[in-house]
Amino acid sequence: MQLKRVVVTGIGTINPLGDNIQEYFGNLDKGLSGAGLITRFDTSLFKTKFACEVKNYEPSKYGIDRKEERKLDLYSQFALIAAEQAVNDSNILEGMDPERIGVIIGSGIGGITTLFNEVEGYFEGGKIPRFSPFIIPKMIPDIAPGLISMKYGFRGPNFATVSACASSTHAMIDAFTYLQMGKADIIVTGGSEAGISVPSIGGFNSAQALSTNNDNYMTASRPFDKTRDGFVMGEGSGILIFEEYEHAIARGAKIYCEVVGAGMTADAYHLTAPHPEGLGAIKVMTIAINDAGLKPEDVDYINVHGTATPLGDIAELKAVKAVFGAHAYDLNISATKSMTGHLLGAAGSVEALACVHAIADSIVPPTINFNIEDPEIDYKLNLTLNHAQKREVNVALNNTFGFGGHNSSIIFKKIK
Repeated sequence: MQLKRVVVTGIGTINPLGDNIQEYFGNLDKGLSGAGLITRFDTSLFKTKFACEVKNYEPSKYGIDRKEERKLDLYSQFALIAAEQAVNDSNILEGMDPERIGVIIGSGIGGITTLFNEVEGYFEGGKIPRFSPFIIPKMIPDIAPGLISMKYGFRGPNFATVSACASSTHAMIDAFTYLQMGKADIIVTGGSEAGISVPSIGGFNSAQALSTNNDNYMTASRPFDKTRDGFVMGEGSGILIFEEYEHAIARGAKIYCEVVGAGMTADAYHLTAPHPEGLGAIKVMTIAINDAGLKPEDVDYINVHGTATPLGDIAELKAVKAVFGAHAYDLNISATKSMTGHLLGAAGSVEALACVHAIADSIVPPTINFNIEDPEIDYKLNLTLNHAQKREVNVALNNTFGFGGHNSSIIFKKIK
Protein backbone atom coordinates (compact mmCIF):
# COMPACT_ATOMS: atom_id res chain seq x y z
CA MET A 1 0.00 0.00 0.00
CA GLN A 2 1.37 3.38 -1.03
CA LEU A 3 1.05 5.79 1.90
CA LYS A 4 -0.30 9.24 1.10
CA ARG A 5 1.50 12.48 1.96
CA VAL A 6 0.10 14.77 4.65
CA VAL A 7 0.41 18.55 4.93
CA VAL A 8 -0.68 21.31 7.32
CA THR A 9 -3.18 23.69 5.70
CA GLY A 10 -4.65 25.59 8.67
CA ILE A 11 -3.67 26.62 12.20
CA GLY A 12 -5.34 28.21 15.21
CA THR A 13 -4.71 28.74 18.91
CA ILE A 14 -5.72 30.36 22.15
CA ASN A 15 -3.07 30.12 24.85
CA PRO A 16 -1.28 32.22 27.50
CA LEU A 17 0.71 34.11 24.85
CA GLY A 18 -2.23 35.09 22.66
CA ASP A 19 -5.72 34.30 21.44
CA ASN A 20 -4.72 34.04 17.79
CA ILE A 21 -1.81 32.74 15.73
CA GLN A 22 -0.25 36.11 14.94
CA GLU A 23 -0.16 37.18 18.58
CA TYR A 24 1.17 33.81 19.69
CA PHE A 25 3.99 33.75 17.15
CA GLY A 26 4.91 37.39 17.83
CA ASN A 27 5.13 36.85 21.58
CA LEU A 28 7.14 33.64 21.11
CA ASP A 29 9.69 35.60 19.11
CA LYS A 30 9.82 38.32 21.77
CA GLY A 31 10.41 35.75 24.51
CA LEU A 32 7.49 36.86 26.68
CA SER A 33 6.38 35.04 29.81
CA GLY A 34 2.71 34.08 30.04
CA ALA A 35 2.84 33.59 33.83
CA GLY A 36 0.77 35.45 36.38
CA LEU A 37 -1.06 34.99 39.66
CA ILE A 38 -3.95 32.54 39.45
CA THR A 39 -7.35 34.22 39.10
CA ARG A 40 -9.50 31.06 38.69
CA PHE A 41 -9.75 30.34 42.44
CA ASP A 42 -8.44 31.40 45.87
CA THR A 43 -4.86 30.10 46.19
CA SER A 44 -4.24 31.16 49.79
CA LEU A 45 -4.00 27.53 50.97
CA PHE A 46 -1.91 26.31 48.03
CA LYS A 47 1.86 25.98 47.69
CA THR A 48 1.69 27.33 44.12
CA LYS A 49 -0.16 30.58 43.53
CA PHE A 50 0.62 31.24 39.86
CA ALA A 51 0.12 29.73 36.42
CA CYS A 52 -0.01 30.68 32.75
CA GLU A 53 -3.66 31.57 32.22
CA VAL A 54 -5.29 32.73 29.00
CA LYS A 55 -5.38 36.48 29.52
CA ASN A 56 -8.61 38.47 29.96
CA TYR A 57 -10.75 35.56 28.84
CA GLU A 58 -14.41 36.33 28.27
CA PRO A 59 -16.44 33.76 26.28
CA SER A 60 -18.69 36.37 24.66
CA LYS A 61 -15.64 37.83 22.88
CA TYR A 62 -15.52 34.60 20.88
CA GLY A 63 -19.24 34.25 20.13
CA ILE A 64 -20.03 31.95 23.07
CA ASP A 65 -23.22 33.23 24.72
CA ARG A 66 -24.25 32.64 28.35
CA LYS A 67 -26.56 29.74 27.50
CA GLU A 68 -23.84 27.96 25.56
CA GLU A 69 -21.23 28.76 28.20
CA ARG A 70 -23.26 26.88 30.82
CA LYS A 71 -23.08 23.75 28.66
CA LEU A 72 -19.36 23.90 27.89
CA ASP A 73 -16.37 23.30 30.12
CA LEU A 74 -13.56 25.77 29.56
CA TYR A 75 -11.45 23.18 27.76
CA SER A 76 -14.21 22.73 25.17
CA GLN A 77 -14.55 26.48 24.75
CA PHE A 78 -10.84 26.75 24.05
CA ALA A 79 -11.01 23.91 21.51
CA LEU A 80 -13.93 25.50 19.65
CA ILE A 81 -12.16 28.87 19.49
CA ALA A 82 -8.89 27.46 18.15
CA ALA A 83 -10.71 25.15 15.73
CA GLU A 84 -12.70 28.04 14.28
CA GLN A 85 -9.47 29.90 13.55
CA ALA A 86 -7.90 26.83 11.91
CA VAL A 87 -10.99 25.98 9.86
CA ASN A 88 -11.27 29.54 8.60
CA ASP A 89 -7.54 29.68 7.89
CA SER A 90 -7.70 26.51 5.80
CA ASN A 91 -10.90 27.39 3.91
CA ILE A 92 -12.01 23.75 4.11
CA LEU A 93 -15.72 24.57 4.24
CA GLU A 94 -15.82 25.50 0.56
CA GLY A 95 -17.17 22.56 -1.43
CA MET A 96 -15.71 19.87 0.83
CA ASP A 97 -17.19 16.41 1.45
CA PRO A 98 -18.10 16.34 5.17
CA GLU A 99 -17.94 12.54 5.17
CA ARG A 100 -14.20 12.82 4.47
CA ILE A 101 -13.36 15.33 7.21
CA GLY A 102 -12.55 14.02 10.68
CA VAL A 103 -11.77 15.51 14.09
CA ILE A 104 -9.22 14.00 16.50
CA ILE A 105 -8.45 16.12 19.58
CA GLY A 106 -6.41 15.20 22.67
CA SER A 107 -6.99 16.25 26.27
CA GLY A 108 -5.23 14.95 29.35
CA ILE A 109 -7.91 15.71 31.93
CA GLY A 110 -10.91 17.11 30.02
CA GLY A 111 -13.47 18.91 32.14
CA ILE A 112 -11.84 18.51 35.53
CA THR A 113 -13.12 21.90 36.72
CA THR A 114 -16.70 20.92 35.88
CA LEU A 115 -16.35 17.68 37.84
CA PHE A 116 -14.86 19.45 40.85
CA ASN A 117 -17.51 22.17 40.88
CA GLU A 118 -20.37 19.68 40.67
CA VAL A 119 -19.01 17.43 43.41
CA GLU A 120 -18.26 20.43 45.62
CA GLY A 121 -21.81 21.66 45.10
CA TYR A 122 -23.18 18.24 46.05
CA PHE A 123 -21.41 18.24 49.42
CA GLU A 124 -22.19 21.88 50.13
CA GLY A 125 -25.87 21.27 49.38
CA GLY A 126 -26.45 18.75 52.14
CA LYS A 127 -25.76 15.74 49.95
CA ILE A 128 -28.83 16.31 47.80
CA PRO A 129 -28.05 14.83 44.38
CA ARG A 130 -28.84 17.90 42.29
CA PHE A 131 -26.26 17.62 39.55
CA SER A 132 -26.38 19.55 36.33
CA PRO A 133 -27.70 17.53 33.40
CA PHE A 134 -24.63 18.75 31.53
CA ILE A 135 -22.06 17.35 33.98
CA ILE A 136 -21.18 14.28 31.89
CA PRO A 137 -21.02 15.90 28.43
CA LYS A 138 -19.14 18.85 29.93
CA MET A 139 -16.43 16.79 31.61
CA ILE A 140 -15.65 13.88 29.29
CA PRO A 141 -12.43 14.35 27.25
CA ASP A 142 -14.03 13.30 23.96
CA ILE A 143 -16.68 16.02 23.91
CA ALA A 144 -14.43 18.63 22.27
CA PRO A 145 -14.02 16.71 18.98
CA GLY A 146 -17.73 15.91 19.14
CA LEU A 147 -18.64 19.58 19.49
CA ILE A 148 -16.36 20.59 16.61
CA SER A 149 -17.87 17.94 14.35
CA MET A 150 -21.40 19.09 15.24
CA LYS A 151 -20.59 22.75 14.64
CA TYR A 152 -19.33 22.11 11.10
CA GLY A 153 -21.06 18.86 10.16
CA PHE A 154 -17.81 16.88 9.83
CA ARG A 155 -18.73 13.17 9.70
CA GLY A 156 -15.35 11.50 9.32
CA PRO A 157 -13.28 9.80 12.07
CA ASN A 158 -14.05 11.45 15.38
CA PHE A 159 -12.54 10.68 18.78
CA ALA A 160 -10.25 11.88 21.58
CA THR A 161 -6.84 10.69 22.70
CA VAL A 162 -5.89 10.63 26.38
CA SER A 163 -2.26 10.00 27.31
CA ALA A 164 -1.52 12.72 29.88
CA CYS A 165 0.86 15.33 28.46
CA ALA A 166 1.34 13.34 25.23
CA SER A 167 -2.38 13.47 24.39
CA SER A 168 -2.39 16.06 21.61
CA THR A 169 0.70 14.65 19.93
CA HIS A 170 -0.92 11.24 19.93
CA ALA A 171 -4.00 12.90 18.40
CA MET A 172 -1.85 14.41 15.64
CA ILE A 173 -0.11 11.08 15.04
CA ASP A 174 -3.46 9.33 14.71
CA ALA A 175 -4.62 12.02 12.27
CA PHE A 176 -1.39 11.65 10.29
CA THR A 177 -1.77 7.87 10.12
CA TYR A 178 -5.46 7.95 9.11
CA LEU A 179 -4.70 10.38 6.29
CA GLN A 180 -1.70 8.35 5.11
CA MET A 181 -3.99 5.33 4.86
CA GLY A 182 -6.69 7.22 2.96
CA LYS A 183 -9.35 6.98 5.67
CA ALA A 184 -10.08 10.72 5.34
CA ASP A 185 -9.03 13.71 3.24
CA ILE A 186 -8.83 16.25 6.09
CA ILE A 187 -8.60 15.91 9.86
CA VAL A 188 -8.93 18.72 12.39
CA THR A 189 -6.45 17.78 15.11
CA GLY A 190 -4.54 19.01 18.14
CA GLY A 191 -5.43 19.40 21.79
CA SER A 192 -7.16 21.46 24.44
CA GLU A 193 -6.77 21.77 28.20
CA ALA A 194 -8.11 23.90 31.04
CA GLY A 195 -6.42 22.42 34.07
CA ILE A 196 -5.81 25.49 36.22
CA SER A 197 -8.17 24.26 38.92
CA VAL A 198 -8.26 23.29 42.58
CA PRO A 199 -7.70 19.52 42.10
CA SER A 200 -5.04 19.98 39.42
CA ILE A 201 -2.91 22.51 41.28
CA GLY A 202 -3.42 20.66 44.56
CA GLY A 203 -2.63 17.28 43.03
CA PHE A 204 0.48 18.39 41.17
CA ASN A 205 1.66 20.21 44.31
CA SER A 206 1.32 16.98 46.28
CA ALA A 207 3.31 15.19 43.59
CA GLN A 208 6.00 17.90 43.91
CA ALA A 209 5.79 18.48 40.15
CA LEU A 210 4.88 22.20 40.13
CA SER A 211 7.18 25.13 40.69
CA THR A 212 6.52 26.89 44.00
CA ASN A 213 8.63 29.94 43.18
CA ASN A 214 5.86 32.38 44.09
CA ASP A 215 8.30 35.26 44.66
CA ASN A 216 9.52 35.07 41.04
CA TYR A 217 6.50 33.66 39.26
CA MET A 218 7.09 35.48 35.98
CA THR A 219 10.38 33.61 35.53
CA ALA A 220 9.50 30.41 37.39
CA SER A 221 9.36 28.24 34.26
CA ARG A 222 13.09 27.92 33.67
CA PRO A 223 14.11 24.80 31.72
CA PHE A 224 17.81 23.89 31.84
CA ASP A 225 18.50 26.36 34.67
CA LYS A 226 20.10 24.98 37.83
CA THR A 227 17.37 26.59 39.97
CA ARG A 228 14.43 24.99 38.11
CA ASP A 229 11.97 23.50 40.57
CA GLY A 230 9.09 22.14 38.50
CA PHE A 231 6.69 23.08 35.74
CA VAL A 232 4.25 25.98 35.56
CA MET A 233 0.68 25.08 34.62
CA GLY A 234 -0.70 26.49 31.39
CA GLU A 235 -4.02 26.29 29.55
CA GLY A 236 -5.46 26.73 26.09
CA SER A 237 -5.72 24.95 22.77
CA GLY A 238 -3.74 24.43 19.59
CA ILE A 239 -5.49 23.13 16.47
CA LEU A 240 -4.00 22.17 13.11
CA ILE A 241 -5.67 21.12 9.88
CA PHE A 242 -3.93 18.02 8.52
CA GLU A 243 -4.78 17.31 4.88
CA GLU A 244 -3.84 14.74 2.27
CA TYR A 245 -1.32 16.41 -0.03
CA GLU A 246 -2.98 15.75 -3.42
CA HIS A 247 -6.33 16.88 -2.02
CA ALA A 248 -4.74 20.12 -0.79
CA ILE A 249 -3.02 20.72 -4.15
CA ALA A 250 -6.22 20.06 -6.08
CA ARG A 251 -8.11 22.75 -4.20
CA GLY A 252 -5.24 25.24 -4.23
CA ALA A 253 -4.80 25.22 -0.46
CA LYS A 254 -2.18 27.24 1.36
CA ILE A 255 0.40 24.75 2.70
CA TYR A 256 2.48 25.57 5.78
CA CYS A 257 4.61 22.43 5.84
CA GLU A 258 4.49 18.66 5.52
CA VAL A 259 4.02 16.09 8.29
CA VAL A 260 6.61 13.43 7.52
CA GLY A 261 7.12 11.12 10.47
CA ALA A 262 6.04 10.10 13.95
CA GLY A 263 6.97 7.79 16.78
CA MET A 264 5.35 6.41 19.93
CA THR A 265 6.97 4.45 22.78
CA ALA A 266 6.63 3.72 26.49
CA ASP A 267 9.30 4.08 29.16
CA ALA A 268 7.82 1.12 31.09
CA TYR A 269 9.70 2.53 34.06
CA HIS A 270 7.79 4.77 36.52
CA LEU A 271 4.40 6.43 37.01
CA THR A 272 5.68 9.99 36.81
CA ALA A 273 9.47 10.04 36.43
CA PRO A 274 11.29 9.65 33.11
CA HIS A 275 13.83 6.91 32.57
CA PRO A 276 17.06 8.52 33.88
CA GLU A 277 18.97 7.67 30.68
CA GLY A 278 16.08 8.72 28.45
CA LEU A 279 15.71 5.26 26.88
CA GLY A 280 12.08 5.76 25.82
CA ALA A 281 12.88 9.21 24.47
CA ILE A 282 15.84 7.85 22.49
CA LYS A 283 13.67 5.19 20.89
CA VAL A 284 10.75 7.48 20.07
CA MET A 285 12.91 10.07 18.30
CA THR A 286 14.72 7.31 16.39
CA ILE A 287 11.42 5.79 15.26
CA ALA A 288 10.10 9.18 14.14
CA ILE A 289 13.25 9.98 12.14
CA ASN A 290 13.20 6.57 10.46
CA ASP A 291 9.47 6.87 9.77
CA ALA A 292 10.15 10.18 8.01
CA GLY A 293 12.85 8.60 5.84
CA LEU A 294 15.36 11.08 7.24
CA LYS A 295 18.75 10.94 8.90
CA PRO A 296 19.42 12.56 12.29
CA GLU A 297 21.58 15.21 10.60
CA ASP A 298 18.55 16.34 8.54
CA VAL A 299 16.84 17.75 11.66
CA ASP A 300 17.40 21.47 12.27
CA TYR A 301 15.26 22.16 15.33
CA ILE A 302 13.83 20.24 18.26
CA ASN A 303 11.05 21.66 20.40
CA VAL A 304 11.77 19.55 23.48
CA HIS A 305 9.31 18.53 26.16
CA GLY A 306 11.42 20.67 28.50
CA THR A 307 9.15 21.08 31.50
CA ALA A 308 11.79 22.52 33.87
CA THR A 309 11.65 19.55 36.21
CA PRO A 310 14.98 18.57 37.79
CA LEU A 311 15.05 15.05 36.30
CA GLY A 312 13.16 15.52 33.04
CA ASP A 313 15.36 18.15 31.43
CA ILE A 314 18.53 16.15 32.05
CA ALA A 315 17.08 12.87 30.75
CA GLU A 316 15.74 14.47 27.57
CA LEU A 317 19.02 16.16 26.68
CA LYS A 318 20.86 12.87 27.26
CA ALA A 319 18.44 11.31 24.79
CA VAL A 320 19.03 14.07 22.23
CA LYS A 321 22.81 13.55 22.42
CA ALA A 322 22.39 9.78 22.11
CA VAL A 323 20.21 10.07 18.99
CA PHE A 324 21.99 12.91 17.19
CA GLY A 325 25.61 12.40 18.21
CA ALA A 326 27.88 15.20 16.93
CA HIS A 327 24.93 16.76 15.05
CA ALA A 328 23.30 17.54 18.41
CA TYR A 329 25.64 20.53 18.60
CA ASP A 330 24.46 21.86 15.22
CA LEU A 331 20.77 21.73 16.16
CA ASN A 332 18.68 24.44 17.72
CA ILE A 333 16.85 23.18 20.78
CA SER A 334 14.25 25.15 22.70
CA ALA A 335 11.65 24.65 25.41
CA THR A 336 8.73 26.99 24.72
CA LYS A 337 7.06 25.89 27.96
CA SER A 338 9.31 28.53 29.50
CA MET A 339 6.85 31.02 27.96
CA THR A 340 3.49 29.25 27.68
CA GLY A 341 3.75 27.07 30.75
CA HIS A 342 2.85 23.40 30.45
CA LEU A 343 -0.51 22.93 28.74
CA LEU A 344 -0.63 19.25 29.74
CA GLY A 345 -2.68 17.44 27.08
CA ALA A 346 -2.56 20.45 24.76
CA ALA A 347 1.20 20.96 25.06
CA GLY A 348 2.15 18.97 21.98
CA SER A 349 -0.18 20.80 19.62
CA VAL A 350 0.71 24.30 20.84
CA GLU A 351 4.39 23.37 20.52
CA ALA A 352 3.76 21.84 17.09
CA LEU A 353 2.54 25.29 16.07
CA ALA A 354 5.89 26.69 17.25
CA CYS A 355 7.58 24.17 14.93
CA VAL A 356 5.36 25.27 12.03
CA HIS A 357 6.35 28.87 12.81
CA ALA A 358 10.06 27.97 12.86
CA ILE A 359 9.78 26.34 9.43
CA ALA A 360 7.55 28.96 7.82
CA ASP A 361 9.30 32.05 9.22
CA SER A 362 12.91 30.85 9.68
CA ILE A 363 13.07 31.69 13.37
CA VAL A 364 13.59 29.47 16.40
CA PRO A 365 11.69 30.58 19.51
CA PRO A 366 13.78 30.84 22.67
CA THR A 367 14.06 29.10 26.01
CA ILE A 368 13.61 32.05 28.37
CA ASN A 369 14.35 32.57 32.08
CA PHE A 370 17.82 31.03 31.98
CA ASN A 371 20.42 32.41 34.40
CA ILE A 372 22.46 29.75 36.22
CA GLU A 373 24.23 26.77 34.67
CA ASP A 374 23.58 23.25 35.93
CA PRO A 375 26.76 21.11 35.95
CA GLU A 376 24.69 18.15 34.74
CA ILE A 377 23.66 19.93 31.51
CA ASP A 378 25.86 20.35 28.43
CA TYR A 379 25.65 24.01 27.40
CA LYS A 380 27.64 23.40 24.25
CA LEU A 381 24.24 22.37 22.95
CA ASN A 382 22.41 25.32 21.38
CA LEU A 383 19.47 25.60 23.79
CA THR A 384 18.39 28.93 22.22
CA LEU A 385 18.71 30.60 25.59
CA ASN A 386 16.78 33.81 26.31
CA HIS A 387 16.57 35.09 22.72
CA ALA A 388 15.03 33.81 19.49
CA GLN A 389 17.49 32.90 16.75
CA LYS A 390 17.10 33.35 13.00
CA ARG A 391 17.97 30.29 10.94
CA GLU A 392 16.52 28.29 8.09
CA VAL A 393 14.55 25.38 9.50
CA ASN A 394 13.78 22.66 6.99
CA VAL A 395 12.95 19.93 9.51
CA ALA A 396 11.54 20.35 13.03
CA LEU A 397 10.92 17.61 15.57
CA ASN A 398 8.50 17.99 18.48
CA ASN A 399 8.74 15.84 21.64
CA THR A 400 6.01 15.31 24.22
CA PHE A 401 6.13 12.90 27.15
CA GLY A 402 3.37 12.05 29.63
CA PHE A 403 2.84 10.57 33.08
CA GLY A 404 2.61 6.82 32.65
CA GLY A 405 5.76 6.78 30.53
CA HIS A 406 4.07 7.81 27.26
CA ASN A 407 6.52 9.20 24.67
CA SER A 408 5.57 10.75 21.34
CA SER A 409 7.48 12.57 18.61
CA ILE A 410 6.24 14.13 15.39
CA ILE A 411 8.27 15.66 12.56
CA PHE A 412 7.39 18.57 10.27
CA LYS A 413 9.25 19.44 7.06
CA LYS A 414 9.38 22.41 4.73
CA ILE A 415 7.67 21.88 1.38
CA LYS A 416 10.12 22.56 -1.44
